[in-house]
Amino acid sequence: MALFLVRHGRSLPEEIDSQRRLSREGITEVECVAAHAQDRGIRVDTIIHSPAARARQTAEIMASYLKPGHDAMEVAGLGPSNSVEAFAGSINENDDIMVVGHLPFLERLCSYLVTGSPDERVVSFRSGTMVCLEKDPARGAWVIRWTLRPDIC
Repeated sequence: MALFLVRHGRSLPEEIDSQRRLSREGITEVECVAAHAQDRGIRVDTIIHSPAARARQTAEIMASYLKPGHDAMEVAGLGPSNSVEAFAGSINENDDIMVVGHLPFLERLCSYLVTGSPDERVVSFRSGTMVCLEKDPARGAWVIRWTLRPDIC
């Protein structure tokens, strides 16, 4: 089982777009990361995202490249300040899941899964970044396997 954490791509400023959809650069960043994931043979069973338009767009782009078999799904509890402990307890460890969300939630979730504390930062998520975690059966803890950042393009 793998858990893919993805920060949404760069979005438009609120004064230009009240929904803060992805900017042209944000779309390009997300497509770049999605294409690299596809080229690596990454597969996901499920893609979930926060209710925000920029997260939905990012999830839809990822789904168009990675073909999970069904549409990306909106899930409550993935907002910037939601509880990572509550979400971590709901992770289905039998599937390869992609979570598309925001800061600081994603950094805190990754830290919590790897160290047991949401406050010990273990990775930095710039816009469009994907981090792959896997559960280490020997330790019972999650480990960071790799990251993909938009600057690879």
